[in-house]
Amino acid sequence: MKELVIVSGKGGTGKTSISAALACQAPQKVMVDCDVDAANFHLVSGATIKETHVFTAGFQPHIDVQVCTHCGKCTDLCRFGAITAGVITTPLDCEGCGVCAFNCPEHAIAMQEKQAGHWFISDTRFGCLIHAELGLAIENSGKLVSKVRQEAKKIATAGHLPLIITDGPPGIGCPAIAALSGATLALAVVEPSLSSMHDLARLADLVAHFKLPLAVCINKSTLHPENTEQIRTWCHSKDIPIFGQIPYSDTFRSAIQAGKTVLEVVDGNVTEELTGLWQNIASRLNIPQNDRKFDSLRRKFNIFR
Repeated sequence: MKELVIVSGKGGTGKTSISAALACQAPQKVMVDCDVDAANFHLVSGATIKETHVFTAGFQPHIDVQVCTHCGKCTDLCRFGAITAGVITTPLDCEGCGVCAFNCPEHAIAMQEKQAGHWFISDTRFGCLIHAELGLAIENSGKLVSKVRQEAKKIATAGHLPLIITDGPPGIGCPAIAALSGATLALAVVEPSLSSMHDLARLADLVAHFKLPLAVCINKSTLHPENTEQIRTWCHSKDIPIFGQIPYSDTFRSAIQAGKTVLEVVDGNVTEELTGLWQNIASRLNIPQNDRKFDSLRRKFNIFR
């Protein structure tokens, strides 16, 4: 089983649009949206939720009011100001450290697992999608990323599916680390801007730490040819292959508004580049390139006539 993780050093590079376009072409796969803080892969894949599961992470105190004597010790010890006179008045301030429960003379406080979000198994027009939603003001996004990846691997193993396509979170923080560890190939989607070029360098260092192969897709490449050439030169100096160079097109915006992938709102130049991108990835992963659904889509719109 192979896992392709599509990442970006910053938000707004078109990572999810590229991920959806690859999922549209890939045969026999499971898809994962690891951007649990702002998941949107389901919006462009026509997802219908089949299963909803609660995600728990961390702990929160529960005060038994019948046992509590309102001695005030928990209030004095709480460094975050979450407890007042034996009542959790500001639960969002609670860090779940447990000092209140440990020191309660009446043992009136118990630490309980905290609901931190939900994860879902959905059907899409491209296959099975595992995605999630982290709760408001909740940490542990890295743990939720690991959870959806684990569930995707179970489904891929049970279905004898050779590929997992993971739409990773942007940046190089805990969620990105959780999405990259143990993957087969990382594809960095970059745009020809100074900030994106800077973040690509940081992302390359992170991927190198996990000893993963890295490839690059330059999206919106025609917006700034000089910066595009600079990215190409930098990648060549680091021996990082460029698998695709997608021209800027308003088709991406139209596709998102229609809840479709860019391949379903046809732009010949973009479609040709995205097809080449997928062929490069499939060749690198040594998996089949063709998807009957995409072939029928191509015939329907007479792409590459």
